[in-house]
Amino acid sequence: MGKTILITGGAGFIGSHVVRLFVNKYPQYKIVNLDALTYAGNLENLRDVENAPNYEFVKGDITDGDFIQKLFADYTFDGVLHLAAESHVDRSIANPMEFIMTNIVGTVNLLNAARHAWDGNFEDKRFYHISTDEVYGSLGDTGFFTEETAYDPRSPYSASKASSDHLVRAYFHTYKLPVVLSNCSNNYGPNQFPEKLIPLAINNIENNRPIPIYGKGENIRDWLYVVDHARAIDVVYHQGVLGETYNIGGNNEWTNIDLIHVLCEVMDKKLGREPGTSAKLITFVKDRAGHDLRYAIDATKIKNDLDWEPSLQFPEGIERTVEWYLNNKEWMINITSGTYQEYYDKQYTER
Repeated sequence: MGKTILITGGAGFIGSHVVRLFVNKYPQYKIVNLDALTYAGNLENLRDVENAPNYEFVKGDITDGDFIQKLFADYTFDGVLHLAAESHVDRSIANPMEFIMTNIVGTVNLLNAARHAWDGNFEDKRFYHISTDEVYGSLGDTGFFTEETAYDPRSPYSASKASSDHLVRAYFHTYKLPVVLSNCSNNYGPNQFPEKLIPLAINNIENNRPIPIYGKGENIRDWLYVVDHARAIDVVYHQGVLGETYNIGGNNEWTNIDLIHVLCEVMDKKLGREPGTSAKLITFVKDRAGHDLRYAIDATKIKNDLDWEPSLQFPEGIERTVEWYLNNKEWMINITSGTYQEYYDKQYTER
């Protein structure tokens, strides 16, 4: 084996796509996937690579500092890709402390473990922290987030991610820890937990349930296909300049209501329904507290410096996404029923 890479949160939505990419693309690497398997961690996402010779899963919680220190002692990690995070804004409003513990304390535990394990010998080492564009706050009708945009988080979730970003940079400046960071826009695609807008809408449309839309659906997001995000993470990890931040966007701005109308049209076509059938399920609900109006990323830096740009625009990406969910109904049934959480026991503790 060549390098040993720790990927945290690798059973989650984005993390599972990153794990798959690294396991398949870099057979010379040892990929260790650390995940606590909370509600959003799903090992069924990785069935296709779980028996790969260069892949290993470890169940554990990044908030447990002693466990993390032991993990770094047991493995000689050359790199860390840190994706583990609580990420749903509504949940952060209901229970901020979970976000403080995972996103802030968990990140510091990993930073401390890497710093002590590497003990100043940082050659060929790298700590990559994956974050969100929500740390920048809210935009008006014009303008874009750049890497120089001042932080202005508006929710407990985005504030916790902003805090972790600052801490990662602090360890770079104070301890010279070799770090890189990225902040991404909204992801969509296969394997996303159906509390998020697109998979929730797909599932509800298929089952003729209301599609809940906050306020009037006027909030604007930049949408990034998750496989493109995994590609970007690969590039930033291997080629990004230490200490630098890279904004990763999809160049796909949509209001929530326009996005849902496109999704409804695709679902009607895929399900053989009369045009306009799914749109009748749209239901407007009370707006989220502190709901940011608009996010939009300027991804010029990563394009110019690292030669990355998204491969898919939204119409093609949403077609692929809908097809995946419709072709993987068992996955959705297991998610919505909660049986997916039994997979770890079947695969790892009952062997």
